[in-house]
Amino acid sequence: MARAVWGGALTFGLVSLPVQLFTATDSHTIHFHQLERGTSDRVRNQRVNERTGKEVPLDAIVKGYDVGDEYVLVEPDELEDIAPGRSKVLEVVGFVDLDDVEPIFFDKTYYLGPKGKDYAKTYALLTQAMDRQKRAAIATFVMRNREYLVAVKAEAGMLTLHTLHWADEIRDPRKIETIPDEIKVDQRELRMAEQLIDALSMEWKPEEFHDTYRDEVAKLVEAKRTGKTIDKTEPPAESTNVVDLMEALRASVERAKTAKSHDGKRAEGASESPPTDIKAAPPVRERHTDSVRRRNQIRSHHAERRKAG
Repeated sequence: MARAVWGGALTFGLVSLPVQLFTATDSHTIHFHQLERGTSDRVRNQRVNERTGKEVPLDAIVKGYDVGDEYVLVEPDELEDIAPGRSKVLEVVGFVDLDDVEPIFFDKTYYLGPKGKDYAKTYALLTQAMDRQKRAAIATFVMRNREYLVAVKAEAGMLTLHTLHWADEIRDPRKIETIPDEIKVDQRELRMAEQLIDALSMEWKPEEFHDTYRDEVAKLVEAKRTGKTIDKTEPPAESTNVVDLMEALRASVERAKTAKSHDGKRAEGASESPPTDIKAAPPVRERHTDSVRRRNQIRSHHAERRKAG
């Protein structure tokens, strides 16, 4: 059973809905322990007093803010005392069109459920009203000694909560020197780039993507456990030379169209006589391998042209 990470009340106007917050995602990253090389001894992180070198128990630790020449000490309960709403209120400020919130503001997603069946009607009312209006609630609340700006959205018959970055946390991209100012591009290259985008267009199907690096790590661990060796992956493709840009674009468009045509024919054949008991190869992995192969072929083509010239 899922365990709530926060509980409180969602308030909008004079309506108060007791809710619970549940994590919506689960990390499948492979984690390693730290060992001393040549041994099976675990290396653990400890809370150590840097002056005495002795370990400090958790209940003896307080927070300290560095003000230059000293630390200002703050107890955990003091942070709780000043928390807006005492960490128990998810207060709606207003409703916005979610499309108006740029993707860079989004951080993490949670599921928001009613705190018991007694509040199911109020929960359903808010969910359906927000779904019909196609708007998201902007709210603030405190969790684990931190205030969050969030967007609450109705989707799939339930409420989801998306934590947002504060505006002053978004870095100014103009401070990145390598991002070019407005540059005039060749219109032929622009049209060719647009054709490449069209040729590589696809439907968004998240279930077709998975963490291939995690798979490779698992294979590496199993190979080392059984004393086998594992092949290295292909190195990344070299950057496209500006001189070859137009030719690279043209060749990419042709290959993308050919690949899409072949994919369509395979899909038609699959619909006529679907295979049984065969697991499909990971689509992302195939695309990556095909992409690397195409880039290598393009580089070879340019190299041959330069030799001929």
